[in-house]
Amino acid sequence: MHWCPRCRGVLLSPGPIDAPPERRNYRWVARRPGRAGHPSRGTAIGRPSAGTPRYTEIPRWGLRDRPAPDREADRHHHPRPLSTLTRWTQAALFATAVLFAVSAVAESVRYLILLRNRTRLIEPPLLWFSDALVNTAALFALIMALVAAVATLGWLIEARRAAFAAAGRRDPRSPRMLALGCLIPVVNLIWPGVFLTEMVSGRTDPRARIAVRVWWAAWVFGGLVTVAALYWRTADSLQAKADGVLFTAFADAVAAAVAMLTLWVVRTLEGRDLRGRRRLAQRWVIAVDPATPLIEPVHPGTTATVSTAADAESADSPDGADRAPQEVVAK
Repeated sequence: MHWCPRCRGVLLSPGPIDAPPERRNYRWVARRPGRAGHPSRGTAIGRPSAGTPRYTEIPRWGLRDRPAPDREADRHHHPRPLSTLTRWTQAALFATAVLFAVSAVAESVRYLILLRNRTRLIEPPLLWFSDALVNTAALFALIMALVAAVATLGWLIEARRAAFAAAGRRDPRSPRMLALGCLIPVVNLIWPGVFLTEMVSGRTDPRARIAVRVWWAAWVFGGLVTVAALYWRTADSLQAKADGVLFTAFADAVAAAVAMLTLWVVRTLEGRDLRGRRRLAQRWVIAVDPATPLIEPVHPGTTATVSTAADAESADSPDGADRAPQEVVAK
């Protein structure tokens, strides 16, 4: 209560709000839901209720009590192929995105050098540095992309096996089929999205399905951009080659974005956000009673008549009837 129930005055505690418990001159009182005030007069304090509390149906809310993982089973679990590489999936994807971003910057610098070369000669050291940066960044980006692809394939096999095992089923796709569908060019534009969609089909959280669809569209778009960039390199004219350098930078930027989207999908399916933090589920509790305000609202001031000793003496006087009573306004 923050307001006096009689005079409607503000009840302020003399102690500060953030005082430690030993300095507080008030205490918290816990009451059962639906009993905002004191118990009714007809109910004896401390007397048990008439019946045993029970539910008329299975409650659909509550706290999650997940069993602790069986460490002994994990200890005697035989390591699967690619299990060591699978643990580095997220790091490999992040490194792939960084290397493709560096490659995009290198291609952009190369294009700026070509623009400057239209009117001036380029110093040989600068040209050598640009060539080394472009070739090195592209080589390391392709190698890391291959490592990330194999690691993500291992993660997909383990994640699908765990998802189907939680549903009491067995993964209908063999590891060989998953590998062929994810690693064969052109074919891997379709099947990875199918594999991920099958894995999240039984989830009630729509964020996983939305993430898979967004990644699938970006994955197909990235594949088309890569094919266009490779085809552009077959041009013969100087202007087409210069435009191919700029388009290669765009393709590298798209590849970096696809790698980050892949990392986002992996962490989303694991119940984490893009930064790797555990995503907390929101739990809603059914409220059966109407909501009541915790703080009594402010009521307008009331007028009260206060009788004093002077009024009592003047009541016996002849002119006491003409004397008006004093008024006090409570604010």
